Amino acid sequence: MLEVKNLKKRFRLDNKTIKENKKKPQDQVDIREDGHWFNAVQDVSFSCQSGEVLGLLGPNGAGKTTSLRMLSTALQASAGEIVINGDDVVAHPLAMRKRIGFLSGTTSLYHRLTVRENVEYFGRLHGMPEATLSQEIEKVFELLDLNKFADKKADSLSTGMKQRANIARTVIHQPEVIVLDEPTTGLDVISAKTILEFIESYKGTQVPVVFSTHHLHEVEKLCDRVALINDGITQFSGTLDEFKQINPEGSLYDVFVELVEKGKVA
Repeated sequence: MLEVKNLKKRFRLDNKTIKENKKKPQDQVDIREDGHWFNAVQDVSFSCQSGEVLGLLGPNGAGKTTSLRMLSTALQASAGEIVINGDDVVAHPLAMRKRIGFLSGTTSLYHRLTVRENVEYFGRLHGMPEATLSQEIEKVFELLDLNKFADKKADSLSTGMKQRANIARTVIHQPEVIVLDEPTTGLDVISAKTILEFIESYKGTQVPVVFSTHHLHEVEKLCDRVALINDGITQFSGTLDEFKQINPEGSLYDVFVELVEKGKVA
C-alpha cells in the first residue's frame, strides 16, 4: 500500500525573480510564491492500495511531477509523509529507492547497448540473481511486446519502442510500487495501447501503480482511484466512481474543469 500525506516541497527563488516580483502587480505573481520561496507542492495527499491503479491529474505546472519525484526519492520532501507498506520513504530514501520503480520524463537508455543489455544492466544494478533476472526479462518483454526488438541498439529505436524499453528497465527489479510520469505522452496509438495494457496487468496484484496523465480516457479505462492536484494542493482524492459523481451528468473532462475552477475561486 502507498500513502502520501500532506506532502510539501518548496524551492528558494533566485534574486532576479524576487526583484521582478516586487515590480509586478500582486495579481500577476504566482500564488505559490512567498517572499524568497516558491511552494511547488503545498499540500498533497492520496493513497493507493495494492493492486490498484491511481491516475494523477492536474493542469500543467500543478505540482504533479514534483510530487512524483518526491515519491521516487529523486527529490527530498520539505514536509509530509510517504509510506510504502508501512515504511517511511522520507526518513529512509536510499533504502526505499530499491523498492520503487520510477519512470520520469528524462528516464533514458544507454544508446550503444541493445534493449536486452540495457534491461540486464539495470537489473544487475539492483542485485538481481541471474536466473531471476532472466525470468523477469522474459515476462516483461512479452507484456511490452519487446522481443522482436530485444537485440536492437537503443539508438535505433522509435520513440514508442524506447518508451517501452524505459518501462522495462523501470520495473525489472520487481518494485513494490510503480510510479510513471506521463508514460504515453507523444506516443503512437499502438505503443500507447501496449503501455496501458501493461499497467492494467498489475491490477489485482500486490503492486500499486501511480501514473500521471493528461488523457482522461486513460483514467476512465484503467484507474481505480483518482487524485487531482492544482497549484500544489490536492483538490480531489478518491475512487473513480466518486470522481464521476461530482458531476453525474457530465464527462470526466467536465469534472476536471469544475474542480480546477473551484480551486481557483478558493
